Amino acid sequence: MIPSSFPPKEEIARLAAGMLLDIKAVHFSADPPYTYASGLKGPTYIDCRKLISFPRIRSVLMDFLTVTVMRDAGLEAFDNIAGGETAGIPFAALVAERMALPMTYVRKKPKGYGRNARIEGAMTEGQRVLLVEDLTTDGGSKLSFVDAIRDTGATCGHTAVIFYYGIFADTIPRLREHGVELSWLCTWWDVLAVAKEREAFDAHTLSEVEAFLTDPAAWRVANP
Repeated sequence: MIPSSFPPKEEIARLAAGMLLDIKAVHFSADPPYTYASGLKGPTYIDCRKLISFPRIRSVLMDFLTVTVMRDAGLEAFDNIAGGETAGIPFAALVAERMALPMTYVRKKPKGYGRNARIEGAMTEGQRVLLVEDLTTDGGSKLSFVDAIRDTGATCGHTAVIFYYGIFADTIPRLREHGVELSWLCTWWDVLAVAKEREAFDAHTLSEVEAFLTDPAAWRVANP
């Protein structure tokens, strides 16, 4: 069951950021920086998958994600909750349980045998599907999942994530161009604000992170 009252969006963002710091899902390191899957470098890294091992925090954040989706899209906006392989699967299951809706998941690519399916579970034509993931950077990976959902004859016009980077200006326009709205709990800016309040990292590291978030391209030029 979904509790009947929740804090406003700004307070949810602050609390969610604090919980991610509590479980050490947030990593800051300017020297050396992290290397991302794209090959680019930066001083920030987040591991939302750690949430599955912390049941109390996991439960609160899934309550927050569910009510955020309901506030943004409506209480009766969806018929099916789909998780993106692999990180989105547990969170989709938890949101689906709270919303009392069927749950499915979307493979990154066809499995290559049997039915060669990308959708696992029961998804039918005309269903309104919410795509749930752990995070989004520039929104690119979401589009393939959305297209796989739409290929079934279902619709997908909304995706929800725990963490949204919030530093790439074209993310939301890119998703909207594809007919998809985005809901999220917190961004790097929320995490940085709470990290500063707590003095969770040294001043130099926090300064480097802020410089990166303000202008990632310029930070990379200055930190080859």
